[in-house]
Amino acid sequence: MKLPRFDLAKGPKYNKLDFKQEQDELHASLLVAQRACRAAGIPIVILVSGVEGAGKSAVVNRLSKWLDMRNVRAVSYWHESEDERVRPRDWRFWRDLPGKGEISVLFGSWYTHPIVKAATQIKKTKKIDAYLKQECGHINQFEQLLSDDGVVFIKLWFHISKSEQGARIKAKKKAGHLITPYEKTLSKSYDTFAKISHEVLDQTDTKIGHWHVIDSQDKRSRDLRAGRILLEHMHTALEEDSLEPAADTKFEFADQQLFHLDLDSSLTEKRYNQLLDKYQARLAKLHWAAWEQKRSTVLMFEGWDAAGKGGAIRRLTGAMDARLYRVIPVAAPTDEEKAHHYLWRFWRQLPPDGYVSIYDRSWYGRVLVERIEGFAREDEWQRAYDEINDFEQQLTNHGVIIAKFWLHISAEEQLRRFKEREKIEHKKHKLTDEDWRNREQWSAYEQAVDDLLLRTSKPNAPWFAVPANDKLYARIQVIKEVCKQLEKALS
Repeated sequence: MKLPRFDLAKGPKYNKLDFKQEQDELHASLLVAQRACRAAGIPIVILVSGVEGAGKSAVVNRLSKWLDMRNVRAVSYWHESEDERVRPRDWRFWRDLPGKGEISVLFGSWYTHPIVKAATQIKKTKKIDAYLKQECGHINQFEQLLSDDGVVFIKLWFHISKSEQGARIKAKKKAGHLITPYEKTLSKSYDTFAKISHEVLDQTDTKIGHWHVIDSQDKRSRDLRAGRILLEHMHTALEEDSLEPAADTKFEFADQQLFHLDLDSSLTEKRYNQLLDKYQARLAKLHWAAWEQKRSTVLMFEGWDAAGKGGAIRRLTGAMDARLYRVIPVAAPTDEEKAHHYLWRFWRQLPPDGYVSIYDRSWYGRVLVERIEGFAREDEWQRAYDEINDFEQQLTNHGVIIAKFWLHISAEEQLRRFKEREKIEHKKHKLTDEDWRNREQWSAYEQAVDDLLLRTSKPNAPWFAVPANDKLYARIQVIKEVCKQLEKALS
């Protein structure tokens, strides 16, 4: 839908008495709606954007007075920290997303960088158009991903005219107040900034994320308008939450069997030791080369219970400097993690440039255990394939090297290992009732693994299915492939 142009009709003006009466009523209504949204577990993101000098900071301060701040997080995005610069750009935003029943007020957001870059760094119109199309497409996909998980977006754009902006900056200078770098830069290119902003708003004005353009000449009118929009969205979210959820859509998969692996592949212990020394020496050099080139690495391990993931990981880390890697064992999500999108906890754990993160199980739990055990609805795990592909694409766009391993064993070999664990004192703790229960759903898991390998093995983030009936053979295949992927990326 096309948004109104930025030459908006001025909003009504309020005297102090009328504003106080309106404010008191709105304040009370917002608190009631906020408590209801918290009880319903509705996460809300309020995006505060707009022209420099329009009073965005004042609006955030006003909302902090009207809302119960015990479950509200107000975040201001200013200069990028070193932690933010060495990770994919969306990392900083994922950290600040609200949990169920919480509110995040984002002063600046994922819209700031594209608008400022297009307005100040790109000169040619065609290049600007191509850049904005790409960035807006990513933003729409990101917001849709979160909306599918229940996040409510309230997108506010505060606008003032060029002459009003100039007058406010002049008044700030006269009063001796600080003029921010953004105000200095963007006020000089107001027309370009307004044009690009309008284009971005047009391309990202969606059903799940409608933009509200607010005339900000009168400060009281501006604040009341923002509060009423927030209240309206809360009421709408509560009404939609009370509706019966739609029935799951049924999907059909092609019968794809990707397990044409030679499970009899094996190595003698002598040959294994020779190859292990060879590839660990290569990996020792390569992971330092990646650090020098500031290329981070994500290695991800999935596989059947008792397939040897831990042993393979230990052979990798045995060749690495402990200062450069981190092994992340992924267990059932905590209550805090359950309150967020399932990818939230993985975004928070991403390695900085030059470092290595090794995941012992991963985000693929969404389309494995959560799918099989019914922890995720069918529509949720079905859309997870595209969500995961997009997540991994963002990582590789930043320069992250990704390799994903599925360690495959036969059901007979797994049973043999289970029984062996029962007899060995220091291995008994590895065997749980859940392991035995998972064996009963072997065919269901096998189909789920087929599906994920088929739908999420991409050139930028490939899957490697490794025959693991022989642990020695599997370990060499893993470390050999990691070396190959690093050599390919670093060349």
